[in-house]
Amino acid sequence: MALTPRVGGREILRLAVPAFGALVAEPLFILADYAIVGRLGTGALGALGVAGAALTSLVSVCVFLAYGTTAAVARQVGAGDLPRAVKRGVDGLWLAAGIGVVLIAAGWPLAPWIVELFGASPEVSAQAVTYLRVSLLGTPAMLVILAGTGVLRGLQDTVTPLAVSVGSFALNALLNAVFVLVLHWGIAGSAWGTVLAQALGAVVYVLVVVRAAREHHVPMRPDPAGIRDSGTAGIALLIRTVCMRVVLIVATVVATRMGDAPLAAHAIATQIWTLTAFALDAIAIAGQAITGRALGAGDVHLTRSATRTMVIWGVGYGVVLGVVITLARPVLPGLFDADPAVAAALVSVLWVVAALQPVAGVVFVLDGVLIGAGDRRFLAWASALTTAAYLPAAYAVVHTGGGLVALWLALGVWMAARLLTLGARAYGRAWLVTGA
Repeated sequence: MALTPRVGGREILRLAVPAFGALVAEPLFILADYAIVGRLGTGALGALGVAGAALTSLVSVCVFLAYGTTAAVARQVGAGDLPRAVKRGVDGLWLAAGIGVVLIAAGWPLAPWIVELFGASPEVSAQAVTYLRVSLLGTPAMLVILAGTGVLRGLQDTVTPLAVSVGSFALNALLNAVFVLVLHWGIAGSAWGTVLAQALGAVVYVLVVVRAAREHHVPMRPDPAGIRDSGTAGIALLIRTVCMRVVLIVATVVATRMGDAPLAAHAIATQIWTLTAFALDAIAIAGQAITGRALGAGDVHLTRSATRTMVIWGVGYGVVLGVVITLARPVLPGLFDADPAVAAALVSVLWVVAALQPVAGVVFVLDGVLIGAGDRRFLAWASALTTAAYLPAAYAVVHTGGGLVALWLALGVWMAARLLTLGARAYGRAWLVTGA
């Protein structure tokens, strides 16, 4: 069935293309960080993988600040209440800043224990603790960026997040190069470059939201009730994200038990997966904004037709990305100055990464649509179920002494379980709740 004129392919592209640029900017510059830190040796590269996984987990559990805010703001936009939409965004910013301060206070003393959980070698662990502690200082800024991004996406603006992302991550790459390669600060230099770039990005988002608040006569002062409501609404999305991070952390822990070379290869493969995931997630971001707005306006037909179109696009883009990864396999290890052992492991596992792209295309789109619909409780239960399906597969890799390819095949089991649960939900009608 064709899309209605109000949301056609052009409207999806209007939201998805800038979102793609913003999403893909982060992993691209993180890959640049890996390329810079790779000059410090395999130990530093492994440390970046371990600390990066821990830090990403701490921040990613708060992704509801972006996703939940997008859905809440978009519903109010669909219902025609822009002041209330901006108010939800302001509450999200205050919540983000508060959570960031708490994470610094808790994470700094626990950094050695967090790194120890990964079971890395002493050389890797020492550098990982250094990177993690410095990077924690940028957590409030990163969470404010998440919340600010959610506000603008909900307001149907994905261009501003693109500009901020490109600027801040370009600065990140420049500072990292200077601190690591010129000033020789080691792995701490990479962390400090990221912290400073994040701080500047957060300032930009705060200024944009302040301007919107003044335009719609919304106070910027903290509202305890509104902050509490934003936090409560995000609990289910928090559970969803925690379950997903458990999967990725377990994968990193299993990789550490295979040795430094497989760990470094797994770290690079994970960043390539993240790059393609963010690229595919651009359509999901459009799905969040369009679904929230359409259901807020009470238009179920529009929601259904837009979802079908975005799923088709997700499959197509997944196939394209899989082909690109396959063709780029021989040259990718050289981009990270990987030694022969790391390069051999990386080339072998990229076959699996490529094959999973079409499945990921559907999974990410449906996940975004259901987030936009506010179907948070189902997403929490589904994430717990799919994690339970993955853990036995990961255990089998350890028990049988399987290598990196087997570990990524276990991740394929997880993606297949997500495809089944999200697909079944989207086919039904329980998530199609209309109104503000």
